[in-house]
Amino acid sequence: MRCGKMAAPPPPAAGAPDAWGGVRRRCQRLLYWVPVLFISSILCWSYYAYVTQLCLLTMTNIGEKVVCLVAYHIFFMLFVWSYWKTIFTLPMNPSKEFHLSYSDKESLEREPRGESQQEVLRRAAKDLPIYTRTMSGAIRYCDRCHLVKPDRCHHCSVCDKCILKMDHHCPWVNNCVGFSNYKFFLLFLAYSLLYCLFIAATDLQYFIKFWTNGLPDTQAKFHIMFLFFAAAMFSVSLSSLFGYHCWLVSKNKSTLEVFRAPIFRHRTDKNGFSLGFSKNLRQVFGDEKKYWLLPVFSSLGDGCSFPTCLVNQDPEQASTPGGLNSTSKNENHLFPAKPLRDSQSHLLTDTQSWSETTAKAEKGKVGMSNPALTMENET
Repeated sequence: MRCGKMAAPPPPAAGAPDAWGGVRRRCQRLLYWVPVLFISSILCWSYYAYVTQLCLLTMTNIGEKVVCLVAYHIFFMLFVWSYWKTIFTLPMNPSKEFHLSYSDKESLEREPRGESQQEVLRRAAKDLPIYTRTMSGAIRYCDRCHLVKPDRCHHCSVCDKCILKMDHHCPWVNNCVGFSNYKFFLLFLAYSLLYCLFIAATDLQYFIKFWTNGLPDTQAKFHIMFLFFAAAMFSVSLSSLFGYHCWLVSKNKSTLEVFRAPIFRHRTDKNGFSLGFSKNLRQVFGDEKKYWLLPVFSSLGDGCSFPTCLVNQDPEQASTPGGLNSTSKNENHLFPAKPLRDSQSHLLTDTQSWSETTAKAEKGKVGMSNPALTMENET
């Protein structure tokens, strides 16, 4: 008896959860744009209300119209330009020097926690300009990105990436604010504040006239009155936020570093990256002042290494004339002698001189003699 050919069973629905997860992620990405669309819609309405209803239909003085329209469009263009750059400038991720090699990743996954894993991270971090540690004194390692975290780098749970000099993830721009766009974010706050203050100041007299029935009740009344309320309300919130970030720039801190001060190998130091007001300002805005007020990238450095204040671990430890610490009793190396690149070293040229002899003598000792260089996963 010949057996008929059996029909093949239907394929398992193993891919269904993955497909559903993909749909959910796409929906989440769309929802992340809602705050940006809200700000954009408010901006478009304010343009119509100010230009059409206030300037063209309500103002009677030709000179006042021209001055207000010219000044308004200057603030408007700077606001839109900086907002656009903040949204669409991709956050910078750690360079390849900080990623573990394939063999190191295999060793890290294969070996149990202990001295073997410590040795893997010692090899990976020995030539990197890493100043900060975790709370337990371990090297800051990201087990999701498989890299040794540079100083001031943090893993963003929304972007699911490590972001250089991460300040925060801002829903109003649907982007991480970090090294690559922090200047744009500051200018966005500054120009949005000036935009709102300008609207409130020039709209005030017409708001009062409509409120006291000094002008005929027209369609412009709603737009002008609501425009003043919106501009005044946003001015209050933006002034506090902009003032806070100006203070952060003056202290060379990020929002994350305010809530958790950077931990160096000697101790926690909330002002460890502060170089003085002038240098702190230049680190964000650059050396060329002609670019300070324009949303073009001019920040100093590469985002992976930053100048820092070197503080003696041992109070009795003598300091070298150049500002570098000599070898202490308990540790053979305090900090890397030089940053990974020389792109930022000129920030310290007037206060510190790097010793080439010390750099060569200590290069082979980095991360090899300190038991605190252990792995601690951070996400």
